[in-house]
Amino acid sequence: VSFYLESGEDHSGKLKEVAEALEEMRSYVNIGSGKITSSETEDIDWMNNWKEFFHSFTIDDILIKPTWEELDQDKILIEIDPGISFGTGKHETTQLCIHQLRKYMKAGDEVLDVGCGSGILSIVSLKLGAGHLTGTDIDEDCITSTYENFEVNHLSREQGDFYVGNLIDDTVLQEKVGTEKYDVVVANILADVIIPMAPVIPARLKKDGVFITSGIIDFKENEVKEAIEKAGMTVLEVTHQGEWVSITARK
Repeated sequence: VSFYLESGEDHSGKLKEVAEALEEMRSYVNIGSGKITSSETEDIDWMNNWKEFFHSFTIDDILIKPTWEELDQDKILIEIDPGISFGTGKHETTQLCIHQLRKYMKAGDEVLDVGCGSGILSIVSLKLGAGHLTGTDIDEDCITSTYENFEVNHLSREQGDFYVGNLIDDTVLQEKVGTEKYDVVVANILADVIIPMAPVIPARLKKDGVFITSGIIDFKENEVKEAIEKAGMTVLEVTHQGEWVSITARK
């Protein structure tokens, strides 16, 4: 385990607390030697050096780029920086959802983004012509991050309503989100969240509405499909990228 403390300060008391806690743990787990070593890290501009690892890329006719890159382009542009919330578009599951939004979403559609993270799928939906966006996440920081990314992409707050909460069992949130309101619900989360969530999705969708989901590791594919079908939806398509799966279904 590595951890970092502010340099130039006396941390002997903190390290003593860590050593004592390790010794307490020794009574129920093998912690090894429990030796603590300390050293000073090189004074590097960590805040900016990581930028060399994130560059622009395209998904179909959508260009996703960090704000610090200047590019001439004729594609649909989305600017997003890595931050405290999941979602720059690089991950296979995000790309799978974007492909499906490109395929199934129509101009003017009402879209619900469950587990919005950085807001990447919300922004993509609006850039593709969604009429209005509603999003949810269990982490309040994600809502802040989403609105910040809206501003970067010249989208107004009025184009999206975002709420903190768990759609699975939060009935107040379900009421806020609305019933039979959405043409598309997109959820890029995890299989173990999608499975218990599936029963509440049809109530959010209009008749013939589409549920696009990913975050599903390949060995969970059948389990998620069964949950979606048990909830009364018809699976339209299953797509793969690497070890990840996207399932698209219709109410």
